[in-house]
Amino acid sequence: MNMFAKNEANSIEEYLSNIPENRQKDINSLHEFIQKTLPKFKPYFASNMIGYGFFEYLDSKKQKKTWPIISLANKKNYTSIYICSIIDGEYVAEKYANNLGKVNVWRSCIQFKKFEDINLDTLNMILKIAEENPGLSGYIAREK
Repeated sequence: MNMFAKNEANSIEEYLSNIPENRQKDINSLHEFIQKTLPKFKPYFASNMIGYGFFEYLDSKKQKKTWPIISLANKKNYTSIYICSIIDGEYVAEKYANNLGKVNVWRSCIQFKKFEDINLDTLNMILKIAEENPGLSGYIAREK
């Protein structure tokens, strides 16, 4: 089952323009919020989502891959923000889940129905933490 909303885009601009009208304001607001919070992370199109920043890791075949530190995705029934960051063995999104508002959090994924449902002060803090502590369990950091 594919949880991503159908979107045949090849760029951020196409991705944003293909989002249903009733969800565009929320996605655009979050896209702007992430860019304002993390100006060093240039957005790019990544695996049917918008990615911001990246880290390198080794896949199961020990091949070097890159993955976004932050991702924004339009799903069929909600919006998701993925925060690829761990502190002291705990996913940052899960660590602050109780302060994020009316959201569901599972590991690195924050899901919500409306932009107004998320506590932007807490999200801002989480994004800043991720900027300083990118990656997931078992990743290999790239040199800065």
